Amino acid sequence: MNLLHKRYASYKEPQKVKASGMYPFFRPIESDQSTEVTINGKKVLMFGSNSYLGLTNHPEIKEASIKAIEKYGTGCAGSRFLNGTLDLHIELEQKLAEYVGKDEAIVYSTGFQSNLGVIPTITHRNDYIILDNQDHASIIEGSRLSFAKVLKFEHNNMDSLEKMLQKCKPGHLKLIVVDGIFSMEGDIINLPEVVKLAEQYEGTIMVDEAHSLGVIGKYGSGTGPHFGLQSKVDIVMGTFSKSLASIGGFIASDFDTINYLRHNSRSLIFSASITPASTASVLAALEIIKREPERIEKLWANTHYAMKLLKAAGFDLGHSESPIMPIYVRDMMKTFKITQLLFEDGVFVNPVISPAVANDSTLIRFSLMATHEFDQIDIAVEKITKHARSIGIIA
Repeated sequence: MNLLHKRYASYKEPQKVKASGMYPFFRPIESDQSTEVTINGKKVLMFGSNSYLGLTNHPEIKEASIKAIEKYGTGCAGSRFLNGTLDLHIELEQKLAEYVGKDEAIVYSTGFQSNLGVIPTITHRNDYIILDNQDHASIIEGSRLSFAKVLKFEHNNMDSLEKMLQKCKPGHLKLIVVDGIFSMEGDIINLPEVVKLAEQYEGTIMVDEAHSLGVIGKYGSGTGPHFGLQSKVDIVMGTFSKSLASIGGFIASDFDTINYLRHNSRSLIFSASITPASTASVLAALEIIKREPERIEKLWANTHYAMKLLKAAGFDLGHSESPIMPIYVRDMMKTFKITQLLFEDGVFVNPVISPAVANDSTLIRFSLMATHEFDQIDIAVEKITKHARSIGIIA
């Protein structure tokens, strides 16, 4: 046995959970991502999707994808830097910049690569990267690639952020990177206070809008517009795999910053372009979002309805204020157990354990789509309550 095999031969945690019959990951879905999906031939209510506006199976988006394949083929056979730029990519970048209120945008192959591509590229040795300690993993990984000093502040705690800013030497870039809506906690960054502190300490603000595009702000344009502070946000990052019904990501900022990234960001220059179908999907999704603002209204009606029911049942939802609702279990095996019981009872939710959250903060992530109906929410909450009581999560 070589060193690699020796090192990982003892890693048996997944096998232990599988042996208990409660392994909840990599469940193969046999249908589209709707409010109901098919797994192993069985219909299951989907409350674990990031498709907040329910657009992944929209007929106009599917038709746009098909037409793009017919015209451009299935791939670009190269990176954006060389032979992989389509006129579709340019059109999408222009519309994204307009959508989020910035000068220019640049499209990456994934949202993860967007953060990997921008954070280490714009920060240099002696600069500072200041992170909320619940920022997305892609932000953490991007900061690890930088030569800058990384500081973390307590989640959404502005006193803690100020203490970190006070540690920074003047005259160096201080990049404050935060999620707009936090992907597990479901709360919104206190952007007005972040802006005040950034102005006081000469900080630069980058907001990851992965879970806030399509959810808050005018036409779902994100956290900056939600607070009327988009001009104070220096860099906007977004993904296409949530509300925008595709795969990919983007960075939007001023002309000079995007120009620099376009010619220096390694995850852009050395990665293949997103496919024609993916690009066309996002373009179609943007048009639908602007044309049908009632989708966002329905998403929030569902959110308020579900939150009221879950709180009335006695669940701890933390500080959630969005369609992402963490139902705290605070015990790993009980988190697996209720996930399995719900799945067997026809409800799909996501278990969240370490390292995504601390060991004492395990949860099931209950997320809403605009296409959910109230009766589906009623069924799900009733079953969650029943099984949570049966295993002692709530009284």
